[in-house]
Amino acid sequence: MSETLRSVLAFIVDVGVLVFFHELGHYLAARSQGVVVEAFSVGFGPALISWRAKSGTVWKISALPLGGYVKMQGWGEEPVAGVAPVAGSFTAAKLRSRALIVAAGPLANLALAFVLFAGLFGTLGQVVVQPVLSTIQPGSPAAAAGLQAGDRIISVDGKKIADFSQLQAMIGSHPDVSLAVTLNRHGQTVSQNVLVGDTTEDGDKIGHLGVVGTEASVRHFSPLGAVKAAGLECWNDTGTTLAGFYGLIHGQGVSGLTGPLGIAQISGQAASMGFASVVGLIALLSINLGLVNLIPIPILDGGHLLFYVAEAIYRRPLPARAQDIGLRFGVAIILSLFLVTTFNDLTRLGVLSWVAHLFG
Repeated sequence: MSETLRSVLAFIVDVGVLVFFHELGHYLAARSQGVVVEAFSVGFGPALISWRAKSGTVWKISALPLGGYVKMQGWGEEPVAGVAPVAGSFTAAKLRSRALIVAAGPLANLALAFVLFAGLFGTLGQVVVQPVLSTIQPGSPAAAAGLQAGDRIISVDGKKIADFSQLQAMIGSHPDVSLAVTLNRHGQTVSQNVLVGDTTEDGDKIGHLGVVGTEASVRHFSPLGAVKAAGLECWNDTGTTLAGFYGLIHGQGVSGLTGPLGIAQISGQAASMGFASVVGLIALLSINLGLVNLIPIPILDGGHLLFYVAEAIYRRPLPARAQDIGLRFGVAIILSLFLVTTFNDLTRLGVLSWVAHLFG
């Protein structure tokens, strides 16, 4: 199978899983609140496969696999003064029920990530990069401190180091600081002070040591341990994603954003590495999708929740004109981000350089 075909198929599978569970959250919440669901579609456009369930919902797999939707009775309709909304419609539901239905999609993605990580860690284990210095970069602070390849870091500034990511976090948060490092070198425990250097990343000054860690092992868990590890992984990935949002808001640039083409490439790479990598990637993307949808931008689920907060405060829905302006604004933001991320993807793939070379 060619790399391109593998990337396309892996991307379709990944997006299909993410969309299905996102919309399933909306669907189950709607049914629990007595709202009639007319259609459930994975994908847009003409239906490739469809069937009607006993509940009356038409389930579909559609031609364009880049999203999906749950069509609820009365969704998007404005209440008419003096006319009672149809029982079972979205507009007839109480405010808290509508908020629950909208929030259930992102929450389903977060729950999916937790379940996937727990299942992965409980069966195959978790790949962990050991706190071993595989490479010392010449001229780096690590080289100046006399650190050697093969050194296993035991603790930094009195804090035990369990894996390489903890070492990175510790060093990154202490630029230009001398830290007490305890390590194991050829079976001997060595303690020394290491002066951390600094570098700039996305406009922020962070610590720099100049070491690379590549020695990995698989950590196995009991069922309870897998659950705890999954919770910690979701927590850490959520923090990383939110930190990215914070950096974007504070003008740290959009060059690091990845769009559909980049995700397809990553999906293909994960597929080539095996089942565990695919499951891990889906879990990570599910966290990102859930958090992105909670951003209070009109058109996203978070935007609808923002409207409901305003409705709860003012005790009436926002005027249709205000909602329409908000939705147009949200569409403009999403389209702009889509164009930026596509440009980034094309740049990383070398397409823009190829076009520039083609036209001299």
